[in-house]
Amino acid sequence: MKIDKRIIPLAIGGLGIGTTEFTVMGLLPDIAKTLEISIPQAGHLISAYAMGVVIGAPLLIGYSVKYPPKKVLIAFMILFTIFNGLSAIAPNYGTMLVIRFMSGLPHGAFFGVGTVVAAKMAGKGKEAFYISMMFTGLTVANLVMVPLVTYIGHTFHWRLYFAIVALIGIFALLFLKLWLPATEANQNTHFLEELKFLKNKQSWLVLAITAIGFGGLFTWLSYITPLMTVISGVQSSQMAYVMVLAGAGMVVGNLAGGVISDKLGPEKTCALLIFLMMISLGGVFLLSEHQNIAFILTFMCGALSMSIAAPINIMMMKAAPRSEMMAAAFMQAGFNIANAMGAFFGGIPLEYGLPFNYPSLVGVGMTFIGFVISVRYIFLYGSGTSEEEESVTECVSCDK
Repeated sequence: MKIDKRIIPLAIGGLGIGTTEFTVMGLLPDIAKTLEISIPQAGHLISAYAMGVVIGAPLLIGYSVKYPPKKVLIAFMILFTIFNGLSAIAPNYGTMLVIRFMSGLPHGAFFGVGTVVAAKMAGKGKEAFYISMMFTGLTVANLVMVPLVTYIGHTFHWRLYFAIVALIGIFALLFLKLWLPATEANQNTHFLEELKFLKNKQSWLVLAITAIGFGGLFTWLSYITPLMTVISGVQSSQMAYVMVLAGAGMVVGNLAGGVISDKLGPEKTCALLIFLMMISLGGVFLLSEHQNIAFILTFMCGALSMSIAAPINIMMMKAAPRSEMMAAAFMQAGFNIANAMGAFFGGIPLEYGLPFNYPSLVGVGMTFIGFVISVRYIFLYGSGTSEEEESVTECVSCDK
């Protein structure tokens, strides 16, 4: 299939965002040593970035919806590049904490605007595939860049990690300028108007599916290292290969999710994928003692972790046809909430001394709830018509 070069700038932006978000986890000991802090303190840098994502997504989009999307995306990537560059030279922990928060601000906003731009470039029937192409940058980051940059950071210095991310940001800026088409801004909206989609039940159902259903997979991903080393018997030195295997699954699953969604419809695709997540997590709980099966499940869970990105974003855009960018930004917040919920609830059985396969059992429960909500969503909104569209139609009928 021929790749539309117009989507490449968005994918490069996703590559940079994925690299900065996930590499830091593997370099926490190095960062802690240089800044003379504990590893738990260094972990606050991850939390600061996540907080930036949650806060920055609605705020930045709310104040930029009246401007042309191309200029907005360039502005977000400039912020991303500057703050990651500053992270490379931050002199102390306090400064680094602030800079990491600022680095997270454009993350969700970039994907929010990028999701809408990708869907509009795609044309009818290819929206989910184009969105999955944008998220390919994120999956390639997990497959290639995270292991590579982690190695460079360990071998030479962790500050090179942030410098490499800033360099990717410069490339993204160049290709955004050259290849992303200019589109008209929406002048008939404002911040409060963009938030009106939160009044309808449909939007909240999509956010619940994301936070709870998708959060189930983070019970697995958050504790994958002790799961594989203690339960599956994988050597610690081989965990890099395990993460590459999970990353390969993410690349395949992301593209497959987009293709299936365009053929089957996002609502049915979402329900199917969450059901498969539930089955896979059940397999992790029951079969992780068998190393070869554990490897297969790692690939499957990796694939499912990204397969839902395109269909769930399409569902949210349908739920908020007059606030697409803001809705897409809230989806990024939803994914980060899923991350936090999965890690928190998955850790509860470990606090009671249960084995490292038990977080995945919690994930089975979370994905089951997500599946039930997905089925409920299909019964309510399977026609693809949003509550906002129905209210507009009712108003027109009343006028007549």
